[in-house]
Amino acid sequence: MIRIMSFNIRCSNCADGLNRWENRKPLVLARIQAFQPDLLGVQECRDDGQAGFLKAALPEYQFYGVQRGGGGETGVEMAPIFVRKECFQVLRAGHFWLSETPQIPGSIGWDATFARTAAWAELLHRPTGRRLVFLNTHFDLQPAAIAGAAHLLRGWAKKITPDLPLIVTGDFNSEKDSPAYRELTAEDRLHDVYRQAHPGEADAITFHGYGNPEAFKTIDWILGSRHFTTLSTSVDPWQNHNRYPSDHYPLRAEVEWKQTGEGTKNEPG
Repeated sequence: MIRIMSFNIRCSNCADGLNRWENRKPLVLARIQAFQPDLLGVQECRDDGQAGFLKAALPEYQFYGVQRGGGGETGVEMAPIFVRKECFQVLRAGHFWLSETPQIPGSIGWDATFARTAAWAELLHRPTGRRLVFLNTHFDLQPAAIAGAAHLLRGWAKKITPDLPLIVTGDFNSEKDSPAYRELTAEDRLHDVYRQAHPGEADAITFHGYGNPEAFKTIDWILGSRHFTTLSTSVDPWQNHNRYPSDHYPLRAEVEWKQTGEGTKNEPG
């Protein structure tokens, strides 16, 4: 079994009053430690004290992320990955920008407000000896940028990992009735692990704006390739007297490998 979490932790420079990072950071850490994911994708993690806090508090994980750049105060923001060392060996890692020029650092694509990145790693699963690719990302807010990023990510998955198992986490800033969702789940390359675990049920809210019903959205997803069966998926709605770890709920999943040959045709050994 592989435990996966996607968690937008809300950037530490946001002027959130009582919900500022210094008050929330022990809550963020507690939710991660409560689930103990093997693969953790984090969004809105600044490469300053915020990332430093998580790396120091989670020494059992290998960290990989890159500043998105693009200038300004937000340029140090990342969408990094954390990989549990006892479960996985990192074979290689990389990143790209969500733009028409994905290899140019800090490039801003389409109508995006900010530069955006995707970080990924090819991993060896120590218990089984099987390989997979884990990618984490954070899409922009603007419609053309969301559509462009989805198309780019789908093309990357088909080209770079045509047969390797793939797990994707992220804040996609779009609901599941969007063109971006349809793009990423087309052709059966990736499936929505929440919907696989909860067929026919309503999607769970992941963005809540610190408990504001008018803000409720389902914009954080975990996607997996055909190589995995979903055992469970849930959001973590923990709060204490309206004190939340973030303005997003963590999204959690447990998946297991299908037997070799069961939905794994052409998977490299």
